[in-house]
Amino acid sequence: MAVFQAFRCIHPAAGLEPEIAALPYDVYSRKEAARAVLGHARSFLRIDRAETQFPPSVGTYEACVYEKARELLWSMVEAGDFVEEKENAYYLYELTMDGRSQTGIVGCASVDDYLSGVIKKHENTRAEKEQDRICHVNICGAQTGPIFLAYRREAQIEQVVDRVKETPPAFSFVSEDGVGHRGWRIDEPAQIEALSQAFMGLEALYIADGHHRAASAVRVGQLRREQHPDFTGEEPFNYFLAVAFPHTELKILDYNRVVRDLNGLTVPEFLQRVEKCFAIAPLEKAQHPQRKGQFTMLLEEQWYLLQAKPEIVSSDPVGGLDVSLLQEYLLGPVLGIADPRTDSRIDFIGGIRGLSELERRVHTDMKVAFALYPTSIEELFAVADAGLLMPPKSTWFEPKLRSGLFIHGIGPGEP
Repeated sequence: MAVFQAFRCIHPAAGLEPEIAALPYDVYSRKEAARAVLGHARSFLRIDRAETQFPPSVGTYEACVYEKARELLWSMVEAGDFVEEKENAYYLYELTMDGRSQTGIVGCASVDDYLSGVIKKHENTRAEKEQDRICHVNICGAQTGPIFLAYRREAQIEQVVDRVKETPPAFSFVSEDGVGHRGWRIDEPAQIEALSQAFMGLEALYIADGHHRAASAVRVGQLRREQHPDFTGEEPFNYFLAVAFPHTELKILDYNRVVRDLNGLTVPEFLQRVEKCFAIAPLEKAQHPQRKGQFTMLLEEQWYLLQAKPEIVSSDPVGGLDVSLLQEYLLGPVLGIADPRTDSRIDFIGGIRGLSELERRVHTDMKVAFALYPTSIEELFAVADAGLLMPPKSTWFEPKLRSGLFIHGIGPGEP
């Protein structure tokens, strides 16, 4: 039984959505963020990455940065750039990319569901990355970046979504990267009740993207509970902002790998070692793997097709993932990448950047590149249902949810 409820949203004033909406804070380096906000006085990235308002000598995680984020957010609310709704509502958020659309329900998920495992995870989080967003949410008094959730397609939810989408959207625009964004407000009591009950009938919600944002929002909720031991459970800090999508509409892209050297091996030695677990065939040109268990590899201007041999294929939810096969039978034993989370010799390239980015890296600072077949949403569910964790950098979701279109205020915290 999943709790996913309507909430009092803070959202851009009508017509300002294109100016305010911004990609998630963590897709930018500090320099990239600073460039992105130039000439965009209303960009939400100024709030999500408030260090852009300071010279480089000011650290990204200094207290003044989070205070600036709070100042920017609430000054925009006061100026009327954002509207604070007085009544609870759900919202629809539709994203369209390359002719494919996905529509999610915007609402608030339960801190208790996260803690009890009704909201299921498939990745570990790192404390240092959580702390940044803990400070941001706590000092701003608002959750500014929605968590990307998935649920198994449910007919009752779909019926409400279809009816709502027959009405004119509250906003509609195309962002600079060509992604279309549309939103609708759902405030009819009958529809709110129907959605609430439909989510209550779900056994689980799954975090697709945003594990660190979710963990941070939950931790702030726990801090507020400690500050208010008489809490009832209905306070806003007991919930966190999310957009929940049916699994049938989601697309996971490949998450590829590049490695700086061959771990002291010559090219013939490396290929000989790889052949122990993978069949190798040269390719005439760059291509993506066509099915699970296949990889394509670029080494010294030559693309190869790698096929996992039957003896290493596994039905284990984690061990059978292509990212696991590559790590356990090639990156680790052959290239010496024992821990891909910390080894500086490996880097990860989201599939949205294409095979050309792998070629560019091999031509500049890397020796070998591997393109993977994308992890499926069914594989993600299987790992999460088993209470297991995927290897790092297993999934890349596109399109990315924009920040600043929907905000959940949780009230000021105590120092």
